[in-house]
Amino acid sequence: MARSFLLKLHRGEGPFFGFLKRLILASMRSSFTPPRAIKPLFCFFYHAHYAVSFGFRQFLNIIYRGPLFKARCETVGRNLSIWSMPAIVGPVRIFIGDDVEIFGHLGVTSGRIFDEPRLVIGDRVDIGHNIQITVNREVVIEEEVNIASGVRILDTDAHPRDTDARAKGLPPPEAEIKAVRIGRRAWLGQSCFIMKGVTVGEGAVIGANSVVVTDIPPYAVAIGNPARVVVKDVRQAAAPGKSAEPAPPRA
Repeated sequence: MARSFLLKLHRGEGPFFGFLKRLILASMRSSFTPPRAIKPLFCFFYHAHYAVSFGFRQFLNIIYRGPLFKARCETVGRNLSIWSMPAIVGPVRIFIGDDVEIFGHLGVTSGRIFDEPRLVIGDRVDIGHNIQITVNREVVIEEEVNIASGVRILDTDAHPRDTDARAKGLPPPEAEIKAVRIGRRAWLGQSCFIMKGVTVGEGAVIGANSVVVTDIPPYAVAIGNPARVVVKDVRQAAAPGKSAEPAPPRA
């Protein structure tokens, strides 16, 4: 009976169900706009809402999330800032430097192919929201790296290339697991993928949604899938009197 009622309501059959459907849709779309006289009061409540939310989050970070996460790490430097509890799975050993900021969800996953996979995060690294790092051998993020939201860093393909081994659910062999290094002051754009064995050079910039499968030279700009260098030296391109137009992609 309830199912029949909901179906008729969804279809808006007849005058009664049609009126009821229109009434529900109107209530979902309508919103109260405060009169000008009391608008400052509502504005105050708006800011108060976020002040209370932020304050409570920081309180939890200080007394709960921060201590638990630090206990899971091998070493943590001064002034770590986190917005939510990082999710760590597997035996990875984590080393974090000074003044690191994690602005949202961070997931770190490791397998048991190597006894002590390592994730090293240097000083003054900024890590955005919804970051996933897969560490089966080693991932090193050097000082002052900026990682935008949605980035994926993987030192393995997660499954072996061999079809039979993959069908049997076997882990990838050690030869297919290759360390990743992100050079100091590099910038990883939103939702890019840094794949196994890659070194992103110092000061390099990786464009949004790019997939990096080969090394990127220092101070280069790389975009695309697979990522290709479009500017060879951002320092030279940005210098006074120099052309800032990107160089053609490498072959």
